Amino acid sequence: MTHAPSTSLLGELASLLGPKGYSADAAAIAPWLTDWRGKFHGRAAAMLSPASTEEVAAVVRLCVDAKVALVPQGGNSSMVGGATPDASGDQLLLSLRRMNGIRHVDAAARLAVAEAGVILENFHHAVLNHGLRFPLTLGGKGSATIGGLVSTNAGGTQVLRHGTMRALVAGIEAVLPDGSIFDGLAPLKKDNRGYDLRHLLCGAEGTLGVVTAACLHLVPAATARRTAWIGVDSPETALLLLRRLDAAIGDELEGFELIPQSCLDAVLRHIPQTRAPLSDAHPWHVLLELAGDSDQALGEALDPQLAAAIGAGLIRDVVIAKNERESDDFWRLRDSISEAERAEGPALQHDISVPVDLMPAFIAENPRRLDRAFPGIGALSFGHLGDGNVHHHVQPPAGVDGAAWLADHGAAVSRIVYSHVVELGGSISAEHGIGQMKRDILAELDSPARLSALRGVKTGLDPAGIFNPGKLIA
Repeated sequence: MTHAPSTSLLGELASLLGPKGYSADAAAIAPWLTDWRGKFHGRAAAMLSPASTEEVAAVVRLCVDAKVALVPQGGNSSMVGGATPDASGDQLLLSLRRMNGIRHVDAAARLAVAEAGVILENFHHAVLNHGLRFPLTLGGKGSATIGGLVSTNAGGTQVLRHGTMRALVAGIEAVLPDGSIFDGLAPLKKDNRGYDLRHLLCGAEGTLGVVTAACLHLVPAATARRTAWIGVDSPETALLLLRRLDAAIGDELEGFELIPQSCLDAVLRHIPQTRAPLSDAHPWHVLLELAGDSDQALGEALDPQLAAAIGAGLIRDVVIAKNERESDDFWRLRDSISEAERAEGPALQHDISVPVDLMPAFIAENPRRLDRAFPGIGALSFGHLGDGNVHHHVQPPAGVDGAAWLADHGAAVSRIVYSHVVELGGSISAEHGIGQMKRDILAELDSPARLSALRGVKTGLDPAGIFNPGKLIA
């Protein structure tokens, strides 16, 4: 049972952190009390912004002694309300944004240690100066921070080749719920000392510890990339194309995104200075990218395969980016879908995964299930077909008050989506986490064995429920 922070505790925290690290100014805190999607709003007595791991540990010890809850936050770009405090005003917001140092880059070992508040885009630029690349990117790279990406086990558009954040984390430093510092930054390839705390903390959404730094795997900077925009008939056709290219090209295939015409149309309507890559509309589109050392080698690998796929009837039309700017323009179309969909009006967003081979069946069948329950409802899927993760957006029927309709029927709609996902052996959260938005549906639909284990770990490490209460575990 946690308590509201006392005046004496707030005074101790203010003294510990100083004016740069402590704020009770409601206006200064307000922008950080609403999630990125604007769905969750909270209150906090103060925002704490420590500048070092030692200060984080001192904050935690004070709050544990006082039984006051902490909500860790990075770039506040959570898609599921995972970094937003509740409405009680009793929780304290723990911002990691001041911890924004890159401690070192080891070019020979292809490793870097970055603090939790380092913005992903800044990290990309920093390691590029060493001839290296951090192979995880996403639309929110200008605000998402390393600590948040670790804590949510972020995915993005390069998972097909490089895996999620968990695969890229070689070590973690964190403050645990008793205020002790876990120094697991050493990039050990072999470590048989029992449970892997790095993996527990990666994806724990701040419920088991506050990630303060991470040692991350890097890869050589790609000196060439080949980006293609392809029109196809269906997700089934796109999957056949993926299998063909994966077999013929292998590791150089980094991205394979599936986009319906309706999503492209929304981007063209709402995002300035965008244009369709192909002259004609097609039911579905694929955005794919290869990365490597030689443009010529990438062309020799990809171009004959595309020609053969055209001959086999898998491709309606294709255009290959002529330069870096055109590649970036293609990716801007993909990265702008969520923004364009928000401009289209209210919708329910579902970040789901199923086995790759079952994704076309889900995309075809789930809208039919939804329409049987709610005639006239709209559904569209887009995203990372290559790793079995799509973003499945559901729109209210035409002619209704969208926000009111979703308030009345949204939970039932999501239950249909998530029940179908579970039926196919999938996950109700592929890369955004559970947060508070999916906490109750996880408790309802997930396996009792998994839920029991999650609750046991949480209780064991954080018996007082100090860290990010109300998130992930119901």
